[in-house]
Amino acid sequence: MKSLIPDFLYSLTITMAMSFGGNLVENYYEQRISWIAHPFKRLIVTTGTYLIYAFLVAYLIVFIYAWISGEFTLNNIPWRNVASFAIMPMYIALIIMAIFTTRSWLIEWKKSALEAAQLKNEKLSSQYQSLKDQLNPHFLFNSLNVLSNLVYEDADRSAAFIQKLSKIYRYVLEAQKEQLIEVSKEVEFARNYLELQKIRFDESLQYTIEIDSTAGFLPPLSLQLLLENAIKHNIASEEKPLLIHISRKENELWISNTFQPKINLSEPSTGIGLNNIKLRYELLSNKAMEVSQTKEEFSVKLPILEIST
Repeated sequence: MKSLIPDFLYSLTITMAMSFGGNLVENYYEQRISWIAHPFKRLIVTTGTYLIYAFLVAYLIVFIYAWISGEFTLNNIPWRNVASFAIMPMYIALIIMAIFTTRSWLIEWKKSALEAAQLKNEKLSSQYQSLKDQLNPHFLFNSLNVLSNLVYEDADRSAAFIQKLSKIYRYVLEAQKEQLIEVSKEVEFARNYLELQKIRFDESLQYTIEIDSTAGFLPPLSLQLLLENAIKHNIASEEKPLLIHISRKENELWISNTFQPKINLSEPSTGIGLNNIKLRYELLSNKAMEVSQTKEEFSVKLPILEIST
């Protein structure tokens, strides 16, 4: 038992010294050489420094242990034998070095990945907010354009238009605060928006909404942009009424209108509509809207999104 105690202390001392050295070397190079920026340089420098440390410390421990054990005296030191015994702890050093190196690399890689993800999220949030900021002045500008024309045509209808516009504009302000909004709210807004436009167009504008389920979410004001485009770019008259249809098919919302484009547009296109919706879908999900056009119909399919919990 007595002979086992010095051996145990020797092994414990070697292990603690190697572990301490590994931690010391890693901490020293942690702030000086990045695993991400210079992985090969970091590996070579760390390995070289640690192996030099391990050999010198192991040599010292073996020397002290053998001297205390009485295997030699200071007048007769077997340097080669001590050196050969010092090689054995190097295996422990290699294992400890592998553990510390792997741990250090994983920590720095995880930190770098988290920072990259955070920067990406901040960039996406900024881009998305920029797109939403376009909607408020865009909606107001087009509504005031409509109102300016309506005032000269019918004072009573323009008054009714203003009253409904104030309610709808309140929704626009609230919706802009959200990244996604319930399908039910968007559909209700679309209904109110179309009713607002019927004040202007009467029977020249006709619409149907067939929604069985309102579960899921959409980018806010997507329907408003599509409906606005349909009214702005197509003829709506008693002879050729503009027909708009909104329906849900599985996980998509279909918005279609009769394709009867105006020859001369009184309002130049701002290029916001479809491109705005397309970019917001790209930032929010891996799903994309689909646009199709025939001689009789223009239609858009909006994917209905889910919020992950």
